[in-house]
Amino acid sequence: MVDVAAAVLARPDGSFLLGQRAPGTFYAGYWEFPGGKVEPGETPAQALVRELHEELGIDVLRAYPWITREFVYPHAHVRLHFFRVPAWEGELRDHIHSALAWQRTGDVTVSPMLPANAPVLRALALPDFMAVTCAGSIGEERLLERALAAGLRLIQVREPALPAAQRERFAAEVLHRARRCGARVVINGEVELALRLGADGVHLRAAQLASPGDRPGLPLVGASCHTAGELERAAALGVDYALLGAVRPTASHPGAGTLGWDAFARLAADRPMPVLAIGGLGRGDLETAWRHGAHGVAAIRGAWEGEG
Repeated sequence: MVDVAAAVLARPDGSFLLGQRAPGTFYAGYWEFPGGKVEPGETPAQALVRELHEELGIDVLRAYPWITREFVYPHAHVRLHFFRVPAWEGELRDHIHSALAWQRTGDVTVSPMLPANAPVLRALALPDFMAVTCAGSIGEERLLERALAAGLRLIQVREPALPAAQRERFAAEVLHRARRCGARVVINGEVELALRLGADGVHLRAAQLASPGDRPGLPLVGASCHTAGELERAAALGVDYALLGAVRPTASHPGAGTLGWDAFARLAADRPMPVLAIGGLGRGDLETAWRHGAHGVAAIRGAWEGEG
C-alpha cells in the first residue's frame, strides 16, 4: 500500500486545480490532483505541505482533511488522502507537470483523468450544506423560496409525522420549487417515493443500513450514521455521502447523547465518501466542521433560522 497526499486547491469562485502528468511517468498525459507520496515518518498532512511546496512552489495556509480513497493501479495499490486547500501563499509555478488547468465541477474540460478520480469529482459536486425539512413543526414551506434564492442547493425531505399522502404532496412541491433553482432533493427513507417523484436521490436511515441489499437505483444516495459500524456499512454500500451526529444537543432529540467535535473527527477520518456533520448546527459551523474533517453541515432548524 502506497499512501499519497492529494490536494484540492480551491479558489473562491469554486474552481479547482488539476495537473497533467509528464512524459516518462505512469499514466503520462493523464490529469490528476496535485500531491505525492507520503514519506516514512510523515503524516499525510505533512506530506501535503511538502509536496505542494516542491511541486507548485506554494506554502499552505489552510488545509482541511476530506476523503480517503483506495485504488489498485497496475503498478501500485494506492491510498489517496485528499485535503481541501482553500488558502495558500506564493505564486503557482509548476515543477513536475506538463500543464496546469483550473476546472469546475460538472464542467471538466481536460481529459483523460486518472481512473481513481471519478468518485472524487462526484464528491466535489456535493454542496457543503444540506437543509432537512421539518414542515410539521416549523412550517418552513413558506421559507423555502427564500432559502433557495439565498443559495440553498441540497434538501432532504424528512417528514415522518405527516400522513403518507400529505408527505408525498409536500415532497412533490419541494421538488418543483428546487428544480427551478438547480437544487437537488433527496427523500428520507422511502426509495419507492423517490423513484415515483423523480427525486435526485434517497437518504437511507441508519436502520436501513443493517438490512442486506444493493445500493438503491438513484443518482444520489446518502445515509444517516452514528457509529463506526454504520459508516463502514454505508461505505460498503457505495453511498455518495453520510450524515454523522449528533454533534451537539438538538431540539428534535432532547436528552440524546452527542458526539462532540473530537469524536466526530475520529469517526469521520479516512472515509471514502464525504461526511457531513449534523446535530445542533447551522451555516455558522461550516469552518469548524471543515477543520474536523467534515465535507459540510446538515441542519434541521438551523437551516431555516433567519429565513422568515
